[in-house]
Amino acid sequence: MYYGEKFNAVTHLIGAILAFAGAILLVVLSALDGDPWKVLSVSIYGATLVLLYSASTLYHSLRGRAKDILRKFDHHSIYLLIAGSYTPFCLVTLRGPWGWSLFCVVWGLAVLGILQEMIPARNSRSAEFSTQEAKQHLGRPGMLLDRLRGEARILSVAIYVVMGWVALVAIVPLLDKLGFAGFAWLAAGGLFYTIGIIFFALDTRLRHAHGIWHLFVIAGSAAHFIAILYYVL
Repeated sequence: MYYGEKFNAVTHLIGAILAFAGAILLVVLSALDGDPWKVLSVSIYGATLVLLYSASTLYHSLRGRAKDILRKFDHHSIYLLIAGSYTPFCLVTLRGPWGWSLFCVVWGLAVLGILQEMIPARNSRSAEFSTQEAKQHLGRPGMLLDRLRGEARILSVAIYVVMGWVALVAIVPLLDKLGFAGFAWLAAGGLFYTIGIIFFALDTRLRHAHGIWHLFVIAGSAAHFIAILYYVL
């Protein structure tokens, strides 16, 4: 495990354990309540939460070809967690036209985000081949590959932010259903994630940026878990 990855792996291993325990708690409480919409929504939320932390832990723990594959899976799980975090608020808190509309929008954006992540991967392999040829014959650096990766990251970050804050279109019904305290926890989670995304975008330029991003993800997850546990169920 190379420099910095031990911290990245350990932080999200702890997150995975907490996510698994939290998901079980939410499902049990929902089942005791007898509301199938609650059971369904927290099951989706819990699954995406565990998936993100597990994928991240594995990605930061491995090397070689497995790490390359898990890198994409790690990024895909971010879209799934954002959509999964919306699900209890959409299917339980809002339900009706507002809930279903928001549910379709965020899951649609999640699918779009995952698909756009797959396209640059194909282009990057072609660019890498061209770059190797350039290095062998012309001695030029792989500027095209770096540019493609940079543009893909910018688009991914933009989709993360749009997904995270599209809930503002439903701010009035959310405030009405959750109350100020519940909405404050929801917004706090969004702020933690958004600030963390800044470090995620800078992880190749700023030392320890990815580890800081992990801490903000844990904080955001905790805030949303509290909102769901106390104000949705």
